[in-house]
Amino acid sequence: MRNPHRMDPRHRPHDRSEAPPHDRSEAPRNPYDELGALDDGPLEDTSLEVFFGEGTTGQWAEQEREPEPEREPEWTPPVHRRGGRRRRGRFAGLPFAVKAVVGLVVLAAFVTLGDRWALLYAEHRTAETLKDRLDLAAAPEVEIGGFPFLTQLADQRLDSVRLTVPDVAADRVSLAKVSATAHDIRLDADGLTSVRGARVPRLDGDVLLSFADLNRELGASQVTFTGDGRDRVRARGTLPVAGHDLRLRAEATIQRQGERGIATEIGGMRLDIGDLATYRPGTRASEGLHLTPKASADLARETRKAKALLSVPAIVRRLGMSRPAVREALNDDGKLAELTGSPRFTRQAQGLNLIDLALDNPEVLRGLGLDPALLDALSRLTRPVLAERLSLSFELPEPEHGDVRLRDVRVEEDGVRVRLTGSGLAVGS
Repeated sequence: MRNPHRMDPRHRPHDRSEAPPHDRSEAPRNPYDELGALDDGPLEDTSLEVFFGEGTTGQWAEQEREPEPEREPEWTPPVHRRGGRRRRGRFAGLPFAVKAVVGLVVLAAFVTLGDRWALLYAEHRTAETLKDRLDLAAAPEVEIGGFPFLTQLADQRLDSVRLTVPDVAADRVSLAKVSATAHDIRLDADGLTSVRGARVPRLDGDVLLSFADLNRELGASQVTFTGDGRDRVRARGTLPVAGHDLRLRAEATIQRQGERGIATEIGGMRLDIGDLATYRPGTRASEGLHLTPKASADLARETRKAKALLSVPAIVRRLGMSRPAVREALNDDGKLAELTGSPRFTRQAQGLNLIDLALDNPEVLRGLGLDPALLDALSRLTRPVLAERLSLSFELPEPEHGDVRLRDVRVEEDGVRVRLTGSGLAVGS
């Protein structure tokens, strides 16, 4: 029986092996003809090898196999410290001597830190103790010298201690700063926290009386103090007297008084009542209340003031004028101008002490433009009273144990500086 699926030989493509020799050389080979010839049976592996060459089947099989997944490496935590292992390795390789030196340096750093902490603690405790025992407004600054501190404390001695005490009250004024350095202090202590007292064989320091503090504390009179040489202080400002602000000028000489104080001698005191008169406290002829040159010249030109002055017999006697001449001048303005216009009258008018006439002839002084209440207040403002208001004197307190003395007094740009020395001092028990 004929196979229906079998191709008719007439329609089968010619096999390359059946083609005549001359056709093989003339026509190109068609690979599809060979594939069609294989339609009669199953395709064998060998046909693929024939078509594609030897070893093709094995290669395809290997390609069709699913490749095995690669195994991921085991996770390890990252090392964030750059070069950490390498550094440890280098340190581990250092010689023992180098490691010992590094260890000693670290130990010395810790010991130094502990020593500085103990020093700060001791300075703080000392400042608080001095504030309480000396009744100071603020704790002083304490600076303990020498290194190391702990060995000094164990030996119960200190090389030096510097104290700076601000704003110490001294009589009428305040000392801006008292600085002192004690040397070779011997402690009475049982450890760091149980210091009962100390003995100071030698001490030196200085005291500053600040001009800024003087200006503030004596500011009720609005006086400004400035240095004027090595031992002189100049005072300038205003002084309120009986409701009037009088210009003040004075000089103070600074000198040591005894072994613990300084004194000030006030000189050149002068109060100006505008351009009308000048008051100098005292009892000498040049002191008292006198007209200024300008006021004397105005008095000579103003007829009313001149007549008011010459109408008082006591003033006429002090001026040294004769009665007939004064009587003629009071009746004739020409004679009055001739009398008062002379240089002798101007000089005599300036030398006239008006304080003596203030109480007996208030109307005359009022006519000259002077307030009788002001003149009455000036009569009570004597030299000692005014000098006391400008005094810069003070005295250091006497210590219970030992001795403190002033060595030198000097006026500087910022105030009066006093050098001091001490010996045999004791603090606490």
